Amino acid sequence: MTVEFALNAEVRSDLGKGASRRLRRNASLVPAVIYGGEKAPQSISLVAKDLAKLLDNEAAFSHVLTLTVDGQKESVLIKALQRHPAKGFVLHADFQRVIAGQKLSAHVPLHFVNEASAAGVKQGGGEVLHSLNEVEVSCLPKDLPEFIEVDMAKVEVDQTVHLSDIKLPKGVELVSLAHGSDLPVASIHLPRVRVEEDSEGESTAE
Repeated sequence: MTVEFALNAEVRSDLGKGASRRLRRNASLVPAVIYGGEKAPQSISLVAKDLAKLLDNEAAFSHVLTLTVDGQKESVLIKALQRHPAKGFVLHADFQRVIAGQKLSAHVPLHFVNEASAAGVKQGGGEVLHSLNEVEVSCLPKDLPEFIEVDMAKVEVDQTVHLSDIKLPKGVELVSLAHGSDLPVASIHLPRVRVEEDSEGESTAE
């Protein structure tokens, strides 16, 4: 089943911190802004419960959304969310316009596969440690992936998977790699308890 990533919004003319507080308190609305492209930034408001429902789906963060503002459709990406520090609900949202044919940058989640059957886990008794849970990609809007898979099947104990080891979808580049930073993504190591027990056993034997 295809999930539609869409929201309705209204133009917001009452601006400022006080206005935003009144908006959230009195109307259960979330203030937001759309920017980018050749248009000027536009202040809008969203229904809080509709936004919360959309954000329940992880894929919303790596999909081009259709934002309908007073009847006009905009293709956008979620670029930033300001959340309540204690309760976690969204206080403010930033959306960036998406222009067909122009590259965009977005954060895409990593999905790790074959962890339980990885060589370092199944044969070596190690455990998988994640260094990154998402990556920033650069691509055309049509090539934006919902997620990127990291295959752990052949990773041995004390081996590390780096960005350069990930198989990327066609047309997708990793921003960090383009800047010369080959960051670690995941690794397999023996559990600390086992390492300590092995060390103690060696000391006793000596």
